[in-house]
Amino acid sequence: MLAVEWTRAVAMRQPGLAIPGLVLGGAALALAAWRIPPAKLGLGTTRFGLRVLGGLALGAVLLLPAAVRSSAVPLLPAGLAVAAVAVSIGEEVAFRGALYAALEDAGGAPLAIIGSTVMWTLAHALSHPLPFLGAVAAAGLLLALWRWACNDLIGPIVGHVIADLAL
Repeated sequence: MLAVEWTRAVAMRQPGLAIPGLVLGGAALALAAWRIPPAKLGLGTTRFGLRVLGGLALGAVLLLPAAVRSSAVPLLPAGLAVAAVAVSIGEEVAFRGALYAALEDAGGAPLAIIGSTVMWTLAHALSHPLPFLGAVAAAGLLLALWRWACNDLIGPIVGHVIADLAL
């Protein structure tokens, strides 16, 4: 997962590779969950509406730092918005889905929460400035805690998509 994220971060620095890097990176990350049952990933179908509503709430919390900015939220071009959705979904499936499930099996919820948060933060080390990594870690921890408390990946996916579209 780290190799995919770091490769994507390096590719995005090249002219014309941002959108393909995001889309292909998101798809590659989602492959981490191949052959893992949806319920184990937190992708069951029960209470789907409430889980989406929870994701909207997570998105609102993740947007709090942007809300205090004096400038308006920029609108992403359509191609970049699609790419942001692809990478958001891929990251959630990989980090809060497959990695979380594997770590939970290996050492329980505390290892899954801490391990997925640390790996998530390390994955963003090349694509985000150092002072921003604290916010990345906090977002990862919030999403991992939701995954644990609700056994749900829909909420983190929706919240992450909202945050990436707005930030």
